[in-house]
Amino acid sequence: MMGKMGSITTLLLLCLALISIAIEAIDVSYDGRAITIDGKRKILFSGSIHYPRSTAEMWPSLIEKSKEGGLDVIETYVFWNVHEPHPGQYDFSGNLDLVRFIKTIQNQGLYAVLRIGPYVCAEWNYGGFPVWLHNIPNIEFRTNNAIFEDEMKKFTTLIVDMMRHEKLFASQGGPIILAQIENEYGNIMGSYGQNGKEYVQWCAQLAQSYQIGVPWIMCQQSDAPDPLINTCNGFYCDQWHPNSNNKPKMWTEDWTGWFMHWGGPTPHRTAEDVAFAVGRFFQYGGTFQNYYMYHGGTNFGRTSGGPYITTSYDYDAPLNEYGDLNQPKWGHLKRLHEVLKSVETTLTMGSSRNIDYGNQMTATIFSYAGQSVCFLGNAHPSMDANINFQNTQYTIPAWSVSILPDCYTEVYNTAKVNAQTSIMTINNENSYALDWQWMPETHLEQMKDGKVLGSVAITAPRLLDQKVANDTSDYLWYITSVDVKQGDPILSHDLKIRVNTKGHVLHVFVNGAHIGSQYATYGKYTFTFEADIKLKLGKNEISLVSGTVGLPNYGAYFDNIHVGVTGVQLVSQNDGSEVTKDISTNVWHYKVGMHGENVKLYSPSRSTEEWFTNGLQAHKIFMWYKTTFRTPVGTDSVVLDLKGLGKGQAWVNGNNIGRYWVSYLAGEDGCSSTCDYRGTYRSNKCTTNCGNPTQRWYHVPDSFLRDGLDNTLVVFEEQGGNPFQVKIATVTIAKACAKAYEGHELELACKENQVISEIKFASFGVPEGECGSFKKGHCESSDTLSIVKRVTNLF
Repeated sequence: MMGKMGSITTLLLLCLALISIAIEAIDVSYDGRAITIDGKRKILFSGSIHYPRSTAEMWPSLIEKSKEGGLDVIETYVFWNVHEPHPGQYDFSGNLDLVRFIKTIQNQGLYAVLRIGPYVCAEWNYGGFPVWLHNIPNIEFRTNNAIFEDEMKKFTTLIVDMMRHEKLFASQGGPIILAQIENEYGNIMGSYGQNGKEYVQWCAQLAQSYQIGVPWIMCQQSDAPDPLINTCNGFYCDQWHPNSNNKPKMWTEDWTGWFMHWGGPTPHRTAEDVAFAVGRFFQYGGTFQNYYMYHGGTNFGRTSGGPYITTSYDYDAPLNEYGDLNQPKWGHLKRLHEVLKSVETTLTMGSSRNIDYGNQMTATIFSYAGQSVCFLGNAHPSMDANINFQNTQYTIPAWSVSILPDCYTEVYNTAKVNAQTSIMTINNENSYALDWQWMPETHLEQMKDGKVLGSVAITAPRLLDQKVANDTSDYLWYITSVDVKQGDPILSHDLKIRVNTKGHVLHVFVNGAHIGSQYATYGKYTFTFEADIKLKLGKNEISLVSGTVGLPNYGAYFDNIHVGVTGVQLVSQNDGSEVTKDISTNVWHYKVGMHGENVKLYSPSRSTEEWFTNGLQAHKIFMWYKTTFRTPVGTDSVVLDLKGLGKGQAWVNGNNIGRYWVSYLAGEDGCSSTCDYRGTYRSNKCTTNCGNPTQRWYHVPDSFLRDGLDNTLVVFEEQGGNPFQVKIATVTIAKACAKAYEGHELELACKENQVISEIKFASFGVPEGECGSFKKGHCESSDTLSIVKRVTNLF
């Protein structure tokens, strides 16, 4: 603890009763100032929580912590591809139980925003579209195309009818106060010309036809037809305005951080900057604001998109990937919500006027019924502002907003964080060596006998886009044969195979022998593989395994981006000239996935295979590994430390925890141990973890584990890693620290299952360093630490 100390309070743990929203219809409307609920204009704080990125067992805790953090609303997308993985076959079970998720929100007394889309972006595989949609003849996505519109209407109608049947719209007494059609289409609409404009009109008409009794929104759609409300997405939306004075200023995505991608560092966005963006938004007339994300969660299975989006979708959100408070962000924003809620009536009902002091310093005064609320905003990226406002001197730090509920007393400044910083740690001290079994991928073993195990899915005289497999696996086998006769000009001592691909991963085999592998780098998904080979007289089998690491999810025509092998040539040198045999138009046989995937080798109920227990094979591609472990004692979140592995997927008790790629390191440059919150944020501004694996630890939710019983861990190692270093670990708070500002109470707390064991440092003065590494400065009170220890009884 440091700085000027006000009162120090102990942490109170309150049990909150669950409150159900009344069954009476709730009237939701809007005007140019705000969303109105039952006749009252509201300031609404919302947070995005995506139900498939957590588990149903986590939902109550996540929503309760969101409510405690000052949120009124939970916002979620609806993910078409997981709900309709095959045409007409629907899945709303388990973590995909959308109705249960919305009712969990309702049980906590919160509202919901349902972003049906059904395009979601969200760094989600294929933007949330099912890949089978791509394979419908003559379909064109997100434009005036009757085939696409018919499929979109069928799914959207399914969702609307489901919500209506369960009486979940506010007009029925349910929690859903807003619904969204399409998503960020305005960003790319120009590429679709007139058909794009007509598609927007069609979307609006479709939405209105449902008559759900609550307003519809379109984000990033400046020409959203009335009565749909257009909304803003971005890091800052204070200078944005809706397309009509009759619509409220709404921010559907306030990006609290940024996503991670394989090969990149870990991005962070400071609590000060997020609070500054929110403060500015409300200073300039905003009334509905949603944090994207409030809880990011985990891309379980093969749901991450991009390509190359990591399994972790932590997003540096106020609730971290595991559902713990991300402090100080959670606490700093909670206090901001409390302050703005306290002046809700004046902000939504009053008139406002601005004073410009120059040099990006402004004051805004809201007045209503004899009450005034003032914002003092300094948008300069480096210079503090000293101003005289209503005969009182104020110093406003650079890049900050001060809120004065009575236009005199500053009760909150976005740059003054009066919440603890929690330093999380990975604890694997009590882990033990795992006893591994192993098995080679059967496809690979069968190739030694001249064939690839499994039925042929497709045969074609050309190279196909990998999406032909409807995304049922990351892997597609391209198999052909080449007959070589005596005197064939391709025969040479200098013979190469050249493969052009737009896939993300390529493994090449000739006559059962692994010739080599190659991986695309982030953002550059077209590459050429070339390697020396030897062919024999007669039949030679060539097998290519193309792998994806998430399909594209954003941009005009992203759905048509080719994925997979595009050309194959055999190249030799003959008398100094290059001889090329193009086998791209050979007859190619296609097989989908690994044999172990297809027979569900990872399923705990499957015990027909005999795993090898001796002579574990490490550093070999296409290997399956299996082990068991006990669930760690306690309530801390469990993670797999996959150090030593390369690339693949992992399952715990049959649950796919996601793709891993531990061997892909972030670049060495661009990271810093400190971050200046001042100035415009960008995704590469405040990054850490350079030079290390982009993601080393992988979340295993409690519901995936068995208490008191052995858990089964199965790993498919594609690249050739070593499982010996894999450990079971937990995540917990190691240290907590904070600045305490005079006149403000400060709470320091550990997690629910922890107690504060010791106070290491306390300063009343000018300490040096950062949280976790404080030291006394040149001006200090010598007995601060002893006073704090005596007051808190922590000696």
